[in-house]
Amino acid sequence: MRVALLASNMITILSLPKQSFFGVGMDGVQALRCSTTTARCGLVKEARMRKSFSLRASVLLTLVLAFVLALPALAQNSANKPVPRTDEWWQKRHASFNERVAQGNADLIFIGDSITQGWEGAGEAVWEKFYGGRNAVNLGISGDRTQHVLWRLDNGNINGISPKLAVIMIGTNNVKDNTAGEIAGAIGDIVRKLRAKLPQMKILLLDVFPREEKPGEFRAKLEEVNKQIAELNDGQHVFFLDIGDKFTEPDGTLPKSVMPDFLHPNKKGYEIWAEAIEAKVSELLGE
Repeated sequence: MRVALLASNMITILSLPKQSFFGVGMDGVQALRCSTTTARCGLVKEARMRKSFSLRASVLLTLVLAFVLALPALAQNSANKPVPRTDEWWQKRHASFNERVAQGNADLIFIGDSITQGWEGAGEAVWEKFYGGRNAVNLGISGDRTQHVLWRLDNGNINGISPKLAVIMIGTNNVKDNTAGEIAGAIGDIVRKLRAKLPQMKILLLDVFPREEKPGEFRAKLEEVNKQIAELNDGQHVFFLDIGDKFTEPDGTLPKSVMPDFLHPNKKGYEIWAEAIEAKVSELLGE
């Protein structure tokens, strides 16, 4: 049977035109092999298909792994991208700041979030006592993050004024969505922006105040932020002051008697704040 098949194939080959015979390439040779060894050809094709599938799967896996590894780099740092907020009340408060600074007479400015805005609430009496006669302006907005402060500084909040000193405390609202490095970097951007726009002004940069009743995840992240922003202190224009331990007990507990919700100071908390920075504020104001 095999002899007959071989003879038949030889006759087929000899009957091919000369150019076809001599011009046959690898595909032709493969075809001839297939005609003589059909079973083997099937195995060869199957092996090649498996090899091709394996190669494609390997390439796909490599691309998937590369994408996963690149995700951290692709993720944007929201903390240092200046953006406004769309809330009507926020827009009105921002506009009121611009109207206030347009009047001039601003020697001392406080920049921050709800904790700074709170000088107009629980800290109102303390503000009047310490800053009422110092041409102080409160530029704090509840809920603000670093990115919102960056936007406000570019959109009127410090236009046309020449303060002697800015007190900054910002970053706690970024703690859920940003890393310690991102928050610290954005605070650094705020400081550099103020230095560029108001080069004669001194900056008193405060630590991001402790939050949570007891040391926890957020407190630990903010401690890392404070460690990093402390390096912004240059002793000439920027002065870092960590007063966080003034609010806490020796064991690190944040008492309700100072911050009832473990985040926002009450009157006693604002008294602690004002007294803790008073010596430095007086020094930097040149009093």
